[in-house]
Amino acid sequence: MFKKGVITDEISQDFGTAVELARKYKLDGVEIRSVWGKGPHELDRRDVAGIKEIVEDARLEVCGISAPFYKCDIDNPTELKEQIIILRKCIELAHNLGTGLIRGFTFWKKGSFEENLGKIVSRFEEPVKILEREGLTLMLEFDPSVYASNSQKLVKVVEEIGSPLIKALWDPGNDIYDPDGEVPFPDGYEIIKPYMVHMHLKDAVRQMDAKIVGVPLGEGQVNYKGQFRELIKTGYNGYVVLETHYRPIQEISEALLALPKGSAFSYKGYEATEECLIKWNELMGKL
Repeated sequence: MFKKGVITDEISQDFGTAVELARKYKLDGVEIRSVWGKGPHELDRRDVAGIKEIVEDARLEVCGISAPFYKCDIDNPTELKEQIIILRKCIELAHNLGTGLIRGFTFWKKGSFEENLGKIVSRFEEPVKILEREGLTLMLEFDPSVYASNSQKLVKVVEEIGSPLIKALWDPGNDIYDPDGEVPFPDGYEIIKPYMVHMHLKDAVRQMDAKIVGVPLGEGQVNYKGQFRELIKTGYNGYVVLETHYRPIQEISEALLALPKGSAFSYKGYEATEECLIKWNELMGKL
């Protein structure tokens, strides 16, 4: 059976508050993105010590580092150097918090995926060498803001890089945002499954005017009943982590969706995440 977790800044910037909700719903772990207003690469020693104390007291795991790695301009040398620094800092954080998984992306989209595939792959040469020395895995996530916007494109990147330390993060909710219209389950899942090491949960609806709106888990266009049944059937034992991306009284701005961080992003996230946790349990009870 898969393990259940939540990204803490979808609840609150206060890490203790987020962990309390995770414990209330008997989750197994938490994923680190922004904490106390800081990104994972900005956390200092005192912050890390505080995180460790809270999760140890709660008997929870840190199941991953949701880094913003390679959400940058693929052709900007300064930004690329900064991203390598971010990766190194997130690797140090991962070691300190006892997780082997760090998230990454495939650069801000500013042209054709096919025409830029070779360049995308080449930019991973240095990260792969760093990962080999550190013994950690970089899990790439597809997203509408970056070149790889669906499973099909992301798998091409992973296969072209060809490293056992570069894997895939599966988020069926992101497929609703895919401009190519990939169907999350079963289509996207079947493509990404051989490379998948981690999973996020969110739900959304593509409206008639093509606008995409985040909604509570199970109320959108992802077939989560089918997805969960398949995960159980195939014996997936990794993490499934709630990344709510829905708020009850207002939509999250595109800027914050692209780079989630801080109190503006977490506003009303506690209520939204608790609603989704309840619906997640209801979905599991109907399988």
